[in-house]
Amino acid sequence: MQLNQWRESGQFLDINHQRVFYQTEGKGPVLLLIHGYPTASFDWIKLWPALTKTFRCVTLDMLGFGFSTKAPKKHLIKEQAAVISALMEHLKVSHAHVLSHDYGDTVAQELLAQHLEKSLSFCINSLHLLNGGLFPETHRALPIQKLLLSPIGGLLIRFLNKNAIRKSMHNIFGQNTPPSDRDIDDFWALITENNGHKYMHLLLDYMKQRKQYRERWVGALQNANVPVRLTAGMADPISGAHMAARYRALIPNADVVELADIGHYPQIESAEVVLESVFEFIGN
Repeated sequence: MQLNQWRESGQFLDINHQRVFYQTEGKGPVLLLIHGYPTASFDWIKLWPALTKTFRCVTLDMLGFGFSTKAPKKHLIKEQAAVISALMEHLKVSHAHVLSHDYGDTVAQELLAQHLEKSLSFCINSLHLLNGGLFPETHRALPIQKLLLSPIGGLLIRFLNKNAIRKSMHNIFGQNTPPSDRDIDDFWALITENNGHKYMHLLLDYMKQRKQYRERWVGALQNANVPVRLTAGMADPISGAHMAARYRALIPNADVVELADIGHYPQIESAEVVLESVFEFIGN
C-alpha cells in the first residue's frame, strides 16, 4: 500500500479540538501500534497485512506527526498518552496488546505507568518494545537532534530538507538494510505534511521529558504486571546493543530478542523477523 492509499483508508477523530489520524483494521484481540519520531503510523505498513489477519490493529499519527494536527508547540508525552486513551475509548477498546517504537516506546511507558495505577481507559495485555530511548542515560541522540533541541534549534530548522533526512536515516539504518528512495520520500512527505518540518525541533522536547520522568517510566517497566518483550536492532547507533545491555541489567527476567546487523527501524529493515517475534510473543 502506498502512502496516499494509507491516508485515504484512514479516518480522523477530533480530540480536544485537534484532528487525529488513525487506522483500524482486522478482527481478533486488539493490537495497538505506536510509532516513533520523526515519522508516523505508516512505519507499520510492512507488518500491517500480516498483523490484521490475526489482530484488530489500531494505530494513529500522534499530535505533531504525519497527518494529525501540527502546531508550533511542544507536546507532553502524557498528552500523547491521553490522545491514545481517548481514541481507545472512542473505539470501545477495553483490552489491548501494545507494539511500540522509538518515541512510541516512551508513550507506551507512560501508558504502562497509568495501567499500573489503574487510571488508563483500557487494560494493557502485553507490551512489545522496538528500538527506543527507554533509558535516558543510554540514549545517543544524533548530532542533528542535539542541535535542534538546543537554543538555536528554531534557526536551524529552516535548513532542514530531504537530503538531511536521507543522511540521518542512512546513518541509523543497518549497513545492509538501508532505507529505499521510496522510504525517504515517504518519510519526508509525512514530516512536511501541514508544515510539520517547521516544528520538528519542538517535538524533540521528549528527550528532556525522558530525564524528568525517568523514575516513573523506567519504574513502569521494572514493575510491569504484564509480559514485556524488547526486540532490538543491535546495529542501531541511537538505541541498539548498548541499550539492550542496559535493559538486561535493569529489567527483571528481561525478554530480549536481538537482531544482528539491523538498525533503528527493525519494522522496516527486517519486517519478517519482527513479525516472527510478535507472533511468538503474543500468539497467532
